[in-house]
Amino acid sequence: MKKIVILAALAAAAGAASAQSSVTLFGVVDAAVRQVKNGDTSLSSLASGGINSSRLGVRGIEDLGDGLAAGFWLEHGLNIDTGSQTDAARFWNRRATVSLTSSSLGEVRLGRDFTPTYTGYADYDPFGDNGVGASSKFDSSLGTARDTGTRADNQVTYLTPGNLGGLYARLSVAAGEGTVGKKYVGGRLGYAAGPLDVSAAYAQTDVAAVAGEDKFKTTDLGAAYDFGIAKVLFYYRQSKIANNKLGVYGLGALVPVGAAGQLRVGYTHANASGTNAAGASVDANDANQFALGYVHNLSKRTALYGTAAYVKNKGAATFAVATTPALVAGQKSTGYELGLRHSF
Repeated sequence: MKKIVILAALAAAAGAASAQSSVTLFGVVDAAVRQVKNGDTSLSSLASGGINSSRLGVRGIEDLGDGLAAGFWLEHGLNIDTGSQTDAARFWNRRATVSLTSSSLGEVRLGRDFTPTYTGYADYDPFGDNGVGASSKFDSSLGTARDTGTRADNQVTYLTPGNLGGLYARLSVAAGEGTVGKKYVGGRLGYAAGPLDVSAAYAQTDVAAVAGEDKFKTTDLGAAYDFGIAKVLFYYRQSKIANNKLGVYGLGALVPVGAAGQLRVGYTHANASGTNAAGASVDANDANQFALGYVHNLSKRTALYGTAAYVKNKGAATFAVATTPALVAGQKSTGYELGLRHSF
């Protein structure tokens, strides 16, 4: 019943949007036919979110005058293949924020949102961190209960205004509220002007102690340059807890094809080093991914796409293009998908 009431409220907001331009109902519907082979086991499926995560949301802004505005953003993730929500515990799992923005001083945002360190690498992923070619498969929590890899609850975030000559920053503090893996402090600093975008990000998440260390540390470096004929992207991410480290770097490109097409190419390498919580060496647990994709825009809101990816694991690494079927450590993973995305 509660979900029905929420959806009814969304419908009411959509009606209000026609009379009040500050409130908008929006969404993405994205589904793909997917084939995955993990080791010796294959699985065919209809998957949700091949190039953009499927979602339904409502956002609004109120002009308070003198360059000041109040806003809200509520965004729900859904699986198009089953009609289910992507997070059973949270309805507004993708974003739930209220904010106050000054055109000269920046924005203060409260609530569940992306973490600065997530944007610090995902912004430089040629596949937008979606589908079989996504970089998120290499964002390992290294056996900890970290719950801040993509988003964090209870965030207080500050974002700089857009009048700093290309400089930008995002600083976040998230209260753990007594739950291990949720207390987060992080930030991202960057410069974007013309064809260039570079940034660095760092964060710590409180986790259960491993070898006397209770801080999960994440460091990101990213760069992108648009040459016109192609946009080249690079990122490096290091995740660390005690003596256990995972360094990941990705190199990719976005290449325009005619007026409506885009070729996507990406290579990712994951390098594990040190020892895990049990004291065993992880030095041999490396992996490489090669991914290729193409997007053809039928309009500004509708696109057809295809992506293929191959992951070669070494040692006890278990990185896979998709989480099912189960993958035996050290085996390879391959997958492809053909899909349709529509946004509104």
